[in-house]
Amino acid sequence: MEIKSVGVVGAGQMGNGIAHVMALAGYDVRLNDISKDALEKSVALIQRNLDRQVSRDKISEAERDTAMARIVTTQDLVDVAGTDLVIEAATEREDVKHKIFEAIVPNLADHTILTSNTSSISITRLASRTDRPEKFMGFHFMNPVPVMQLVELIRGIATDKETYDSCLAVVESLGKTAASAEDFPAFIVNRILMPMINEAVYTLLEGVGNVNSIDQSMKLGANHPMGPLELADFIGLDTCLAIMNVLHDGLADTKYRPCPLLTKYVEAGWLGRKTQRGFYDYRGDVPVPTR
Repeated sequence: MEIKSVGVVGAGQMGNGIAHVMALAGYDVRLNDISKDALEKSVALIQRNLDRQVSRDKISEAERDTAMARIVTTQDLVDVAGTDLVIEAATEREDVKHKIFEAIVPNLADHTILTSNTSSISITRLASRTDRPEKFMGFHFMNPVPVMQLVELIRGIATDKETYDSCLAVVESLGKTAASAEDFPAFIVNRILMPMINEAVYTLLEGVGNVNSIDQSMKLGANHPMGPLELADFIGLDTCLAIMNVLHDGLADTKYRPCPLLTKYVEAGWLGRKTQRGFYDYRGDVPVPTR
């Protein structure tokens, strides 16, 4: 099936990036969120990011203006339901995703493909809460969406070939690369990445190194572009903890036990960049380690 219109549910960090690349690639986009303020901030951020691409000669002013004109915002899920492809990009909480699917499914067109940008939750289990498990799959973009080239495509047990092929065609139209992942906890990228971040937090907790030394060691010793604690702040410590809990619960292996220090930061509301404090304090001109 040819995809012409895309609905994005959730106007946060991932949702605005998905709307950005979809509109730039020529899709009509309907961006949904329950918060009017979130929608306004999302559109403003998309505009700034497109302006940056223009300033770097990556796109023309005409391409920027056309992309912005393709994005329509709405607080009503019904407005999203009529699109060819719906991508749920809400917070990484299964109960929230279930509520979204329960609300949107009765209004979906018969041909609409329903997907989730979840970074860890079972696609088969999410699909079972809908009326179209054969037209449901995982569509996991990496953050930041306009920059990162990979998209994980995850089939549930019932996902049919036509649905997979349609989503693969969308990924290719964006100029990105698809990696096909099996439906196991955290899929490929986060199955490998999150335990590394969790181990870095254990290294901090046990006093093996401080925030600076841990991040510098991985940047200069392993040639990583960001240190693991800096990356955790960028992702969001609540998201990191949620994924580690999925791994721990789903695989029943103690090596995936979330570090107590990670849990403590989340309980304190120190979630990283989005709250201005995490393993670094971002409230000044220069980030300062908090440990």
